[in-house]
Parts: sequence; C-alpha cells; structure tokens
Amino acid sequence: MDKKAEPTVTHNGTTYKVADLPEDARKQFLNLQVADSEIKRLQMQLALAQTAKSAYEQALVEELPKE
Repeated sequence: MDKKAEPTVTHNGTTYKVADLPEDARKQFLNLQVADSEIKRLQMQLALAQTAKSAYEQALVEELPKE
C-alpha cells in the first residue's frame, strides 16, 4: 500500500511537516492552499475569457464591410 507523503511547507530553507505545526500555522497553511486554488481557478477562467474574446474579434472582422 502506497503511503501518501505528508504535506510540508518550506520557509527560508527549512521544511516543516504541516501536522507538526501549531494549530494557527496549520490554519494559515490551509488558507494558502485555498488562495492558490482560487488563483488557479481564476487563471483558467481568464484563459477562457481571452479565448472567447479572440473568437468574438475574429467574428467581428468577418462581419465588417469589405472595402
């Protein structure tokens, strides 16, 4: 059975096991994970919006009167 690696956090070259941190530090670690997840979600949403924008720009160009 594979054992999952324990989560760690590294600061100034020192690695700490999250499970060994004080409760408040573990909460801040969780907050960082939530923030990272939200950033990734927003980056994907931005990529979708940029793709849509490009498609709309191309569609507009195709609809412009020909000279």
